Amino acid sequence: EGGLVPPSANLSMRPVMMIFERARFTTEVSKLASPSLPVTSPSSCPTSMVRLPAHLSMLFTEHPFIERFRRAAEAGFKAVECLFPYDTPPETLSEELQAHGLQQVLINAPPGDWPRQRGIGALPGEGAADAAFEQSIDTALRYATAMKCPLVHVMSGLREQGAEESTFVRRLQWASGRAEQSGVRLCVEALNSRDMPGYLLDNCDAVLKLLEKVDRSNVGLQLDLYHVQVAEGDVSTRIVQACKSGRLFHVQIANPPGRHEPGVGELNLPYLLEQLDANGYIGHVGCEYNPSTQDTLASLKWATNFGIIPRVGS
Repeated sequence: EGGLVPPSANLSMRPVMMIFERARFTTEVSKLASPSLPVTSPSSCPTSMVRLPAHLSMLFTEHPFIERFRRAAEAGFKAVECLFPYDTPPETLSEELQAHGLQQVLINAPPGDWPRQRGIGALPGEGAADAAFEQSIDTALRYATAMKCPLVHVMSGLREQGAEESTFVRRLQWASGRAEQSGVRLCVEALNSRDMPGYLLDNCDAVLKLLEKVDRSNVGLQLDLYHVQVAEGDVSTRIVQACKSGRLFHVQIANPPGRHEPGVGELNLPYLLEQLDANGYIGHVGCEYNPSTQDTLASLKWATNFGIIPRVGS
């Protein structure tokens, strides 16, 4: 459901030396980990089950948007995600995905008058306000269907513009029924108040409480480890909490403070990816970061241990 399929080891497609390196890395992680958090052992899982999509709104931005699909595939990605693809016809996007053997795993619903508005899901009012939200969801589902994308992120909006939880609950319940007809799931994300001042949902607990009130099986959590670290820290505990909730649909990564790739910043992201493995997460982990390098490919050296290996000659 929603693009989550049983993971395959896929070992035959990876160099033998990578397997030994992953086993050695996991052993070192085990020595450092807190005893209260489960860690995958080399004997039980020698390679990571994590699947990494390229976030095309932030990676390969040295190229035009439509060209980024090819660039992602040449870099070794099998999946992609993006924010708002609505300047390009859905049929064109579908053709790009098929041409390069890519799966689109996530898009955002239209957010209203961006960047003045940061989503409209929780903005007050009925009538025209409800109609604007419904149009946003229908547009997102039309694109998701054309692109065979299983997941749509729905943004709430800003408190200063009147965003309120009760309105968001009501609208998500409506959107859940519409999404179910299309075989698509919806997700909600906490965004830190430093980067997104006044966003209605600025911590994980707020999102999980909202989801309890929505109470729909196809509406879940999008966990961005960058936002978690900036907003509240204690990222490993949040991973465990999210996995145990049964509502974790999607994960994204970037390294504070500069929102860069793993290895450039304060988080030990390879360790956190191991924690996702150890706690049974088998979904995608989007690379939603700003490369610290001028060229996106140069920022992806860390990802070879997770199966992102550039094609020969690319």
